[in-house]
Amino acid sequence: MREKIVGILGGMGPLSTVDLFLKIIKSTPIRKEQDHLRIIIDNNPKIPDRTEAILARGKNPLEELKKTARNLEKSGAEIIAIPCNTAHYYYNDLQKVVDVPIINMILETVEYVRRELVNVKKIGLIATIGTIKARIYQDMLSDIKIITPDVESQKVLMDLIYGERGIKAGYTTARLRKKILRIVKLLLKQGAEAIIMGCTEISLVLRQKDLSVRLIDPLQILADATVRKAKDND
Repeated sequence: MREKIVGILGGMGPLSTVDLFLKIIKSTPIRKEQDHLRIIIDNNPKIPDRTEAILARGKNPLEELKKTARNLEKSGAEIIAIPCNTAHYYYNDLQKVVDVPIINMILETVEYVRRELVNVKKIGLIATIGTIKARIYQDMLSDIKIITPDVESQKVLMDLIYGERGIKAGYTTARLRKKILRIVKLLLKQGAEAIIMGCTEISLVLRQKDLSVRLIDPLQILADATVRKAKDND
Protein backbone atom coordinates (compact mmCIF):
# COMPACT_ATOMS: atom_id res chain seq x y z
CA MET A 1 0.00 0.00 0.00
CA ARG A 2 1.40 3.39 -0.97
CA GLU A 3 2.39 5.70 1.85
CA LYS A 4 1.07 9.25 2.08
CA ILE A 5 3.49 12.15 1.75
CA VAL A 6 3.61 14.09 5.02
CA GLY A 7 3.65 17.87 5.24
CA ILE A 8 4.81 19.64 8.39
CA LEU A 9 3.41 23.14 8.86
CA GLY A 10 6.25 24.41 10.97
CA GLY A 11 8.07 27.44 12.27
CA MET A 12 6.01 27.82 15.47
CA GLY A 13 8.79 27.60 16.60
CA PRO A 14 11.55 26.06 14.50
CA LEU A 15 12.90 23.92 17.36
CA SER A 16 9.50 22.26 17.79
CA THR A 17 9.39 21.66 14.04
CA VAL A 18 12.75 19.89 14.17
CA ASP A 19 11.59 17.95 17.22
CA LEU A 20 8.48 16.67 15.43
CA PHE A 21 10.57 15.69 12.40
CA LEU A 22 12.95 13.75 14.63
CA LYS A 23 10.11 12.13 16.57
CA ILE A 24 8.51 10.97 13.31
CA ILE A 25 11.82 9.48 12.18
CA LYS A 26 12.28 7.66 15.49
CA SER A 27 8.66 6.46 15.53
CA THR A 28 8.78 4.99 12.02
CA PRO A 29 9.40 1.22 11.93
CA ILE A 30 12.13 0.59 9.38
CA ARG A 31 14.62 -2.00 8.19
CA LYS A 32 16.33 0.28 5.70
CA GLU A 33 16.59 3.98 4.87
CA GLN A 34 13.95 3.77 2.15
CA ASP A 35 11.32 2.70 4.69
CA HIS A 36 11.18 6.22 6.10
CA LEU A 37 8.33 8.53 5.15
CA ARG A 38 8.70 11.26 2.58
CA ILE A 39 8.26 14.51 4.51
CA ILE A 40 7.92 18.06 3.21
CA ILE A 41 8.59 20.80 5.77
CA ASP A 42 7.56 24.43 5.44
CA ASN A 43 9.32 26.08 8.37
CA ASN A 44 7.56 29.45 8.43
CA PRO A 45 8.58 31.47 11.50
CA LYS A 46 6.90 34.53 9.94
CA ILE A 47 3.49 33.26 11.09
CA PRO A 48 2.28 35.84 13.65
CA ASP A 49 2.23 34.74 17.28
CA ARG A 50 -0.90 32.75 18.07
CA THR A 51 -1.15 33.71 21.74
CA GLU A 52 -0.86 37.43 21.00
CA ALA A 53 -3.67 37.10 18.46
CA ILE A 54 -5.96 35.14 20.81
CA LEU A 55 -5.41 37.79 23.48
CA ALA A 56 -6.26 40.50 20.88
CA ARG A 57 -2.79 42.01 21.16
CA GLY A 58 -1.34 40.94 17.83
CA LYS A 59 -1.97 40.18 14.18
CA ASN A 60 -4.22 37.28 13.24
CA PRO A 61 -2.01 34.39 12.03
CA LEU A 62 -4.76 32.65 10.06
CA GLU A 63 -3.89 34.02 6.60
CA GLU A 64 -0.24 33.07 6.96
CA LEU A 65 -1.26 29.65 8.28
CA LYS A 66 -3.56 29.19 5.28
CA LYS A 67 -0.83 30.23 2.85
CA THR A 68 1.61 27.77 4.40
CA ALA A 69 -0.91 24.92 4.37
CA ARG A 70 -1.71 25.59 0.72
CA ASN A 71 1.99 25.63 -0.08
CA LEU A 72 2.42 22.19 1.49
CA GLU A 73 -0.55 20.84 -0.48
CA LYS A 74 0.80 22.27 -3.74
CA SER A 75 4.18 20.72 -2.95
CA GLY A 76 2.62 17.26 -2.74
CA ALA A 77 1.72 16.79 0.93
CA GLU A 78 -1.19 14.38 1.38
CA ILE A 79 -1.55 14.82 5.14
CA ILE A 80 -0.43 17.78 7.26
CA ALA A 81 0.86 17.90 10.84
CA ILE A 82 1.14 21.12 12.85
CA PRO A 83 3.63 21.06 15.76
CA CYS A 84 1.97 23.89 17.69
CA ASN A 85 -0.80 23.48 20.24
CA THR A 86 -2.04 27.07 20.15
CA ALA A 87 -2.30 27.05 16.34
CA HIS A 88 -5.02 24.41 16.67
CA TYR A 89 -7.34 27.22 17.78
CA TYR A 90 -7.56 27.87 14.03
CA TYR A 91 -7.87 24.23 13.04
CA ASN A 92 -11.39 24.29 11.57
CA ASP A 93 -10.77 27.41 9.47
CA LEU A 94 -7.46 26.01 8.28
CA GLN A 95 -8.87 22.63 7.28
CA LYS A 96 -11.42 24.38 5.04
CA VAL A 97 -8.76 25.79 2.70
CA VAL A 98 -6.97 22.52 1.86
CA ASP A 99 -8.32 19.25 0.48
CA VAL A 100 -5.82 17.08 2.33
CA PRO A 101 -6.49 16.13 5.97
CA ILE A 102 -4.79 18.04 8.76
CA ILE A 103 -4.07 15.82 11.74
CA ASN A 104 -5.67 17.32 14.84
CA MET A 105 -3.02 17.04 17.54
CA ILE A 106 -5.46 18.09 20.26
CA LEU A 107 -8.02 15.44 19.28
CA GLU A 108 -5.29 12.80 19.07
CA THR A 109 -4.13 13.76 22.57
CA VAL A 110 -7.67 13.64 23.95
CA GLU A 111 -8.16 10.18 22.44
CA TYR A 112 -4.85 9.11 24.00
CA VAL A 113 -6.04 10.31 27.42
CA ARG A 114 -9.35 8.47 27.02
CA ARG A 115 -7.53 5.29 26.03
CA GLU A 116 -4.51 5.30 28.34
CA LEU A 117 -5.62 7.20 31.45
CA VAL A 118 -9.14 5.91 31.99
CA ASN A 119 -9.16 6.43 35.77
CA VAL A 120 -7.54 9.87 35.83
CA LYS A 121 -9.85 12.63 37.10
CA LYS A 122 -7.47 15.60 37.34
CA ILE A 123 -4.84 16.63 34.80
CA GLY A 124 -2.41 19.53 35.01
CA LEU A 125 -1.94 21.63 31.88
CA ILE A 126 1.20 23.64 31.22
CA ALA A 127 0.72 25.74 28.11
CA THR A 128 0.80 29.25 26.74
CA ILE A 129 -1.81 31.63 28.06
CA GLY A 130 -3.30 31.59 24.54
CA THR A 131 -3.92 27.84 24.68
CA ILE A 132 -5.38 28.14 28.18
CA LYS A 133 -7.62 31.11 27.37
CA ALA A 134 -8.84 29.44 24.16
CA ARG A 135 -9.81 26.36 26.24
CA ILE A 136 -8.37 24.11 23.54
CA TYR A 137 -7.96 21.22 25.97
CA GLN A 138 -10.54 22.11 28.64
CA ASP A 139 -13.51 21.97 26.26
CA MET A 140 -12.48 18.62 24.78
CA LEU A 141 -11.80 17.09 28.21
CA SER A 142 -14.82 18.62 29.92
CA ASP A 143 -15.39 15.60 32.18
CA ILE A 144 -11.84 15.83 33.59
CA LYS A 145 -10.74 18.62 35.90
CA ILE A 146 -7.99 20.54 34.12
CA ILE A 147 -5.68 22.34 36.53
CA THR A 148 -3.69 25.29 35.20
CA PRO A 149 -0.94 27.40 36.84
CA ASP A 150 -1.88 30.38 38.99
CA VAL A 151 -1.39 33.87 37.57
CA GLU A 152 2.15 34.35 38.84
CA SER A 153 3.28 30.87 37.80
CA GLN A 154 1.80 31.44 34.34
CA LYS A 155 3.79 34.66 33.99
CA VAL A 156 6.95 32.76 34.88
CA LEU A 157 6.06 30.02 32.39
CA MET A 158 5.45 32.53 29.59
CA ASP A 159 8.87 34.07 30.25
CA LEU A 160 10.46 30.63 30.17
CA ILE A 161 8.89 30.08 26.75
CA TYR A 162 9.07 33.58 25.22
CA GLY A 163 11.79 35.37 27.19
CA GLU A 164 15.17 36.48 25.91
CA ARG A 165 16.66 33.33 27.42
CA GLY A 166 13.55 31.24 26.89
CA ILE A 167 12.93 28.11 24.85
CA LYS A 168 11.77 29.95 21.73
CA ALA A 169 15.09 31.82 21.83
CA GLY A 170 16.92 28.48 21.68
CA TYR A 171 17.62 27.84 25.36
CA THR A 172 16.83 24.37 26.74
CA THR A 173 19.04 24.37 29.82
CA ALA A 174 18.69 22.64 33.18
CA ARG A 175 17.83 26.05 34.66
CA LEU A 176 14.67 26.15 32.56
CA ARG A 177 13.80 22.57 33.45
CA LYS A 178 14.07 23.29 37.17
CA LYS A 179 11.79 26.33 36.93
CA ILE A 180 9.18 24.47 34.90
CA LEU A 181 9.32 21.58 37.35
CA ARG A 182 8.52 23.98 40.20
CA ILE A 183 5.35 24.98 38.35
CA VAL A 184 4.49 21.35 37.66
CA LYS A 185 4.94 20.45 41.33
CA LEU A 186 2.39 23.12 42.28
CA LEU A 187 -0.11 21.44 39.96
CA LEU A 188 0.69 18.08 41.54
CA LYS A 189 -0.01 19.54 44.99
CA GLN A 190 -3.46 20.49 43.69
CA GLY A 191 -4.13 16.88 42.82
CA ALA A 192 -3.01 16.57 39.20
CA GLU A 193 -2.62 12.89 38.35
CA ALA A 194 -0.95 13.55 34.98
CA ILE A 195 0.54 16.53 33.15
CA ILE A 196 -0.16 17.62 29.57
CA MET A 197 2.70 19.51 27.93
CA GLY A 198 0.30 21.80 26.08
CA CYS A 199 3.07 23.80 24.46
CA THR A 200 5.42 22.01 22.07
CA GLU A 201 8.38 23.96 23.43
CA ILE A 202 7.89 22.35 26.84
CA SER A 203 8.61 18.90 25.42
CA LEU A 204 12.05 20.18 24.44
CA VAL A 205 12.85 20.53 28.14
CA LEU A 206 10.80 18.10 30.26
CA ARG A 207 11.13 14.32 30.20
CA GLN A 208 9.05 11.53 31.73
CA LYS A 209 11.94 10.70 34.06
CA ASP A 210 11.51 14.15 35.66
CA LEU A 211 8.08 13.23 37.06
CA SER A 212 6.39 10.51 39.09
CA VAL A 213 3.08 10.91 37.18
CA ARG A 214 2.34 10.39 33.49
CA LEU A 215 3.78 13.17 31.33
CA ILE A 216 1.60 13.51 28.24
CA ASP A 217 3.48 14.77 25.19
CA PRO A 218 1.11 15.89 22.40
CA LEU A 219 4.06 16.24 20.04
CA GLN A 220 4.97 12.57 20.45
CA ILE A 221 1.31 11.66 20.08
CA LEU A 222 1.22 13.71 16.87
CA ALA A 223 4.34 11.97 15.58
CA ASP A 224 2.82 8.54 16.26
CA ALA A 225 -0.46 9.54 14.59
CA THR A 226 1.41 10.91 11.58
CA VAL A 227 3.29 7.66 11.06
CA ARG A 228 0.13 5.63 11.51
CA LYS A 229 -1.95 7.71 9.09
CA ALA A 230 0.81 7.87 6.49
CA LYS A 231 1.52 4.13 6.65
CA ASP A 232 -2.01 2.81 6.99
CA ASN A 233 -3.77 5.27 4.69
CA ASP A 234 -6.54 5.67 7.28
